[in-house]
Amino acid sequence: MKRTHIHLSTGDLEASVRYYSALFGAEPVKREADYAKWLIDDPALNLAISTHGERTGVSHLGISLDDDGELETIAERLRAAEAPAAPEGDATCCYARSNKVWSHDPQGAVWELFHTFGESNAYGPGINPEPEAPTQCCAPADPS
Repeated sequence: MKRTHIHLSTGDLEASVRYYSALFGAEPVKREADYAKWLIDDPALNLAISTHGERTGVSHLGISLDDDGELETIAERLRAAEAPAAPEGDATCCYARSNKVWSHDPQGAVWELFHTFGESNAYGPGINPEPEAPTQCCAPADPS
């Protein structure tokens, strides 16, 4: 199942978990001290919130895919349209391992296309899980 992915940066994780749990009528499927994720079937949504990021609000948008074939199909469509499509293989981010393609629209909105194939005990490489020193792994170096 393809799911729309939205990652939000929050300044108050506990308040955000309460809010989104009430909104979706479900508790997070993944919960860490600095992160929470919901996988909702109706609407098909992968929502992640974390204390990582330079500012609060929408971090990036994305599409969670079932396999690497779907990932490559979308990457090929982007390349054919002369849009950015920067691959990132075997990435550790958001307590998961994924293959990704990063892009951005003409206005600069960042899109993460990804197939998750495993779990991780770490948020990401070099990521400090303490809210006092947030950093971000879910962003391309340069998706151009």
